[in-house]
Amino acid sequence: MEETRYAHYNINYHLVWIPKYRRKVLVGTIKADLENFIHEIAEKLEVKIESLEVQPDHIHLFVSTPPRYSPANLINAFKGATSKRLRNKYPYLKSLPSMWTKRYYVSTAGNVSAQVIK
Repeated sequence: MEETRYAHYNINYHLVWIPKYRRKVLVGTIKADLENFIHEIAEKLEVKIESLEVQPDHIHLFVSTPPRYSPANLINAFKGATSKRLRNKYPYLKSLPSMWTKRYYVSTAGNVSAQVIK
């Protein structure tokens, strides 16, 4: 169980999102930079990453989050910041109309561990 100044909580989300047109662009240095960016964003938001898997055409992120964030807030923070950073660092990604699709998948996990999610 985690806690903030005002709350004790156990809120876990499994988030999945994909690049536009499901292109397999999340490889090599892009993958490494993306993982670093996601960890930086999570640290800034005070979100604990339980599991992160970056595949060539999608991302699985399992997080424990304070109650102040809705799943939509989290996914928008991760997708928005990573898109901007990746497209600035790798100009050829700007050829995509956008880095990520508008859609995403989210599920709640409660007391379930990351291993059970897999």
